[in-house]
Amino acid sequence: MAARANRGDGSVGERPGLLKTIEGPGDLKEVEVADLPRLAEEIRDLLINSVAESKAGGHLGPNLGVVELTIALHRVFDSPHDKVLWDTGHQAYVHKMLTGRADAFGSLRQEGGLSGYPSQEESEHDLIENSHASTALSYADGLAKAFRLRGEAERTVVAVIGDGALTGGMAWEALNNIAAERDLPLIIVVNDNGRSYSPTIGGLARHLASLRMTQGYEHALEFVKDSLAKVPVLGSPFYETLHGVKKGLKDILAPQAMFEDLGLKYVGPIDGHDEQGVETALRKARGFRGPVIVHVITHKGHGYSPAENHDEDCFHAPQPFDPATGEERPRARGWTDVFSEEIVRIGGERPDIVAITAAMLHPVGLAAFAEAYPDRIHDVGIAEQHALTSAAGLALGGLHPVVAVYSTFLNRAFDQLLLDVALHRLPVTVVLDRAGVTGDDGPSHNGMWDMSILQVVPGLRLAAPRDGARLRELLAEAVEVSDGPTVVRYPKGPVAADIEAVGKLGEMDVLRAADPDVLLVAVGCMAETCMEAARLLDAQGISATVVDPRWVMPLDDALPLAAAAHKLVAVVEDNGRVGAVGDTVARALRDADVDVPVRTFGVPQTFLAHAKRAKILTEAGLTAQGLAREITEAVAKRSPVLTPHTTR
Repeated sequence: MAARANRGDGSVGERPGLLKTIEGPGDLKEVEVADLPRLAEEIRDLLINSVAESKAGGHLGPNLGVVELTIALHRVFDSPHDKVLWDTGHQAYVHKMLTGRADAFGSLRQEGGLSGYPSQEESEHDLIENSHASTALSYADGLAKAFRLRGEAERTVVAVIGDGALTGGMAWEALNNIAAERDLPLIIVVNDNGRSYSPTIGGLARHLASLRMTQGYEHALEFVKDSLAKVPVLGSPFYETLHGVKKGLKDILAPQAMFEDLGLKYVGPIDGHDEQGVETALRKARGFRGPVIVHVITHKGHGYSPAENHDEDCFHAPQPFDPATGEERPRARGWTDVFSEEIVRIGGERPDIVAITAAMLHPVGLAAFAEAYPDRIHDVGIAEQHALTSAAGLALGGLHPVVAVYSTFLNRAFDQLLLDVALHRLPVTVVLDRAGVTGDDGPSHNGMWDMSILQVVPGLRLAAPRDGARLRELLAEAVEVSDGPTVVRYPKGPVAADIEAVGKLGEMDVLRAADPDVLLVAVGCMAETCMEAARLLDAQGISATVVDPRWVMPLDDALPLAAAAHKLVAVVEDNGRVGAVGDTVARALRDADVDVPVRTFGVPQTFLAHAKRAKILTEAGLTAQGLAREITEAVAKRSPVLTPHTTR
């Protein structure tokens, strides 16, 4: 490994050798072919050091696997005149380096620094952010059609799809449409590394795996010939017959069959780490001037043995680690760990509990469940829509499915949750990891939409645990529900310290009882912040009762009654403010004819730039000090009866 390039101060030291001469794709085209392996090594060194020392981690394994592929792409095509789209966008680090951003890699995923995905704000070479998989082919279809209609036939669109993205149904919808356009200048590069996070699951994955192991049907014929020749009498006639149906055998074994059946030209499979081989294939594909598949076989984590030998996910997105050994630095116990333990415990008591993941077995905490109950786990690939409707089928069959996904990916399966699960009042539990502000992954990964979109689903119950103990309780309660869907959501990061209730209001937990000034409704993990805000309000002579609804949908009937005993209601949530719990509380008070003002504190309804969760929450006013200040001002603006007490 080369000397460390990342100074750790948001910048990168002088780039080594060839890499420092590359300010854009034009420079790359001037590099001698014999020097390209050295350039690839320098890129890998910078990748490893940058991700290892980044305070926000990064996607290492996928990018180590596409170094030669990315070099070839930018030597063959003319970005940004030609458009290169990445699916998913976490494979685009090398692309960023080769388009003028190598010096900024010390700022990767940090506030004000490089995004972990392509970003229009960063470079003209980035067109789509595309952190949600399986969408690039649809973008590419429309973009290539636009170029054709505008008379820009010399421009080429290249969509690189990999890391399991081809398991998503939307990709196949796009392929179906692309195949109908014979003259569309569109190249689809299938970056086939056999993995998403973990090994890719499904029939397509098995087929591609067979193609990786089968370089051509002639090799298979030789194997069959050698094997059958050892069989007395039958061997030779069998071989002659087999040789006579050579075309049929080719259809079974050759890679092009799967894609050519769609009407797409096919080139490959190509060794993705043979830069010159990839260049040759891409130039051939460009010459077709129509839609073509280039099948490139790569190895996730290539060139860095700790990643190559990492069975779980080939260092897909490691936390900061020692670049010399690959050893990751310890992390605090997180919310996902609590869920992982509890679902295993529940699974031991309930044989009807089955679990579903969409290509994220380890990230969502289902690996331990899979190990304990291997016949009750289903990894559906990057297919959240299928996950929910398949869960509906499992529920119709008498089981209770638990679907664990990141909150941001639930957006993709809303229709299925609404009309396939809820309409039929099916007992499906959805567990939303990374709910609320996630920060480092940028705008598309913040789980700030779930409590808004879920409010419109009839019969759904939504729980937001405030700490680890409540996560265990609410998950256990959720899987007991038999007449409709349930959702349990929790944030990213270390699990909050347990906060015990001091009383009950209906089924709500009272965390702090006080004289009737302000009713603080603490949603989920915001409870700790609300408790501290209440203490700060005390210093201003304002008393605050703090309640945790536990189940925020449907709201407890006791909440309007409790609100009527106070002079101001403040709802605090780490969700977008529009249409979420705060709006639901205000509507519940109106419906109950409770004329008490409601203030909602939540995440601004905007696409948030990447930064640490704590920083984003601070800027949104979701800190104890920020809440206390806002509530104090709200109190001061009300009638004299709401003025701060002077005797307390």
